[in-house]
This record gives sequence, C-alpha cells and structure tokens, in this order.
Amino acid sequence: MNAGLSSKMIDVQVSDVEQVTLVQVNGRVDGTNANQLGSALVGQIDSGRTRIVLDLSMVEYMSSAGLREIVMAYKRVQRSAGDVRIVQPSRRVMELLEVSGLNTVFQIFPSQSEAVRSY
Repeated sequence: MNAGLSSKMIDVQVSDVEQVTLVQVNGRVDGTNANQLGSALVGQIDSGRTRIVLDLSMVEYMSSAGLREIVMAYKRVQRSAGDVRIVQPSRRVMELLEVSGLNTVFQIFPSQSEAVRSY
C-alpha cells in the first residue's frame, strides 16, 4: 500500500533549558522512524536527564509506533523519579493522545516556557 513512498527521517533536536532537557521533534513520526525518537529520549534518560519536555508542535503525524516510544521513555524516566511533559501537540497528535487515553497520563502544555516552569 505504501509502495513508492520513501521513509523520511525525523529531525530531533535536544537542548538544555534551566535544568530541563528540551526535545524538539519535526516531521512525521511513523513505524519507519519512531525508533529515532525513542533513541533520543532514552539516550537523555540514560545520561541522567530526568526532566524532559517533549515539543511536538512540528509533528504533523504520529503513528502508534511513535506513541509507543514516548510511553516507553515515560516508563523508563518514572523509574528515576522523572517525567516527560508534552508541549503543543498538533491537532492530529492531540487526537491520538485523546483516543489512546494518554492525554490523562502526560501533562500537556501550550508553550515550552510553561512546561519548563512546571518543573
């Protein structure tokens, strides 16, 4: 069904803002590239960064594979008394969070600054 469509890399940028790790994602997160997102999140967690803000404002589409990577990172960071907080998910991503019930698990913020201050 997807013959002829090439998988596209996502862009994941990581920066530190006031003792918080900001992970910004740009692109379509699907089964072909969700592991990039998971690797970025787990890499930060494994290096001791447990206050994570995940900016999804530039993610126009996310499959269940992307959600799975976020949930796995969330479970991992919780073991270290940390958290993953989500910023500005696009309408489509927010709908996915709501349908899956994850909007009640994650704290969701309208801006990066509000998410950072929440820590």
